[in-house]
Amino acid sequence: MAKLTQEQLAERWHMSPRTLEQWRWLGRGPRFLKIGARVLYDEDVVEDYEAAQVCQNTNGPIAREGE
Repeated sequence: MAKLTQEQLAERWHMSPRTLEQWRWLGRGPRFLKIGARVLYDEDVVEDYEAAQVCQNTNGPIAREGE
């Protein structure tokens, strides 16, 4: 199971690491693992989160089968 740091995920998504910090505080974004001061994201969880965000129009994510 590969892990991504906050900086790696921010680079992957072309956003500021501070945005990910804010999302964690707000309870948004993918689940994460926190060990001490270190935050890690499981790559499989990130990929599932990305898949859930796929949109066909501006109304929001497409409902996945069975939802």
